[in-house]
Amino acid sequence: MKITLIGATGTVGQRILMEALQRGHQVTALVRDASKLKAEPGLKIVQGDIFDPTTVAAAAQGSEAVLSSYGPPPDQTETLIQATRALLQGVRQAGVRRLLMVGGAGSLLVAPGLKLIDAEIFPEAYKPIARAHEAALEILYREADDLVWTNLSPAAVIEPGERTTRFRLGLDNLVADAQGNSRISAEDYAIAFVDELEQPRHSQRRFTLAY
Repeated sequence: MKITLIGATGTVGQRILMEALQRGHQVTALVRDASKLKAEPGLKIVQGDIFDPTTVAAAAQGSEAVLSSYGPPPDQTETLIQATRALLQGVRQAGVRRLLMVGGAGSLLVAPGLKLIDAEIFPEAYKPIARAHEAALEILYREADDLVWTNLSPAAVIEPGERTTRFRLGLDNLVADAQGNSRISAEDYAIAFVDELEQPRHSQRRFTLAY
């Protein structure tokens, strides 16, 4: 499959890129700094402004799907909203209908009517990025009816680790183990993300995963 990936140099984006290439997909990576990626078979590197819809459209031209793992700097979380709107405009200009986005865990439910971000255990420092991811997801629900989009929220804790291929999927509720722990490796997250690319099961909605 020919795909365009935005955010390929981040912790999660790198692993999505690797997973997609290993499965034989042709990837165009739109990045702000091309020097952060090395040449790989099946990879085309395009340097450009991800906040410019025209640039996104040019990179996405001819792709079957656009994937975004863009993550804003901690002090610029509002740029996630800007990036989401540019992404929607860009994929439409390119004539691409499928869009997959990396989401956040904060808006997942931990009890009826209670989101993780509003729970007492949620760290204050992570609330700005969690709110930004929540707003980006709301934009998809409100404004992307014409696209076949999917948003994948990670577990409460996501970090580099082992590629196990063993995890559980969920929808709007936080997935946790019997002890209440909710975690996933970035490697296994990438598996689920590319699985959804290849075999869509969650079109026009968000889903999640954890061990």
